[in-house]
Amino acid sequence: MALLEVRGVHKQFGDVIAVEDVSFSVTPGEIFGLIGPDGAGKSTMLRCVVGLLDPEKGDVEVDGLAVAKTPDQVRERLGYMPQQYSLYADLTVAENLRFYADMYFVPKREREERLERLYAFSRLKPYAGRPAGKLSGGMYKKLALSCNMIHTPKLLLLDEPTNGVDPLSRRELWDILYRFAADGVAVVVSTPYMDEAERCHRVALMHQGKLLALDEPPAILARYPDQLFEILTDDPLRARETLAETPGIRRVYPAADALKAAAADRETGEALVRQAIAGAGLMLKSIHPVRPNFEDVFLAAVESRE
Repeated sequence: MALLEVRGVHKQFGDVIAVEDVSFSVTPGEIFGLIGPDGAGKSTMLRCVVGLLDPEKGDVEVDGLAVAKTPDQVRERLGYMPQQYSLYADLTVAENLRFYADMYFVPKREREERLERLYAFSRLKPYAGRPAGKLSGGMYKKLALSCNMIHTPKLLLLDEPTNGVDPLSRRELWDILYRFAADGVAVVVSTPYMDEAERCHRVALMHQGKLLALDEPPAILARYPDQLFEILTDDPLRARETLAETPGIRRVYPAADALKAAAADRETGEALVRQAIAGAGLMLKSIHPVRPNFEDVFLAAVESRE
């Protein structure tokens, strides 16, 4: 049974449609990703779920409760960490956790056990006496996450939690989310990082307020429609211009020091690329087929929608 149900949510600000007819569900123990660039509607969608924004159409239910009708009961069941989450900088790690325990009316007999459990997840116990304002970015995010979990919510909503943290801290944050999910918490995480899509159990790709795709990551990758090639040439700029004008090449774009080219025909794609490069008088150093990643899938989905 779904813990979160989002049905046909539509939200706009003036003439700008931020979220357009979006529906999805999240079950206990599932990590669900809202994946998309800035302006995709991810944050607006999460605010509608929390009840901070009222959609013009559609409805949201958490644990069978309508957010619009019973907001206080719903908030007891969720934790929400927005992009800019403010802790008390002059309070220590331990003092922040105890403050949030007071705010959520956590019974005193349960506090120490919960604190120890959160310390075990976050590995923040050695820093319990350090002011929050003196934590690194990754440690600050882990403390914010712990404060949101002190009341053991059923649903956890995180808006770009790994934005601005180092790679090690990103991995540690995801490890914590996996542990929460293993305990039955439903987790919804928004992120602009396409590589994080494969860390989720299911993902929704969003662009300009619309859902482009919704499924398990392997299923979305398997539906990539083209044959993708990675190409090295002596002049990447001219090669890109040439391939962009070549019929049968749907899109071409940089990938580090190489180019990626998506050919519509899987059988003749490589020959088409070779002919175009040779016809432009360029040297083809290498060409080989590659598996698409989520950035490739997203670009294809946006082109298809447009």
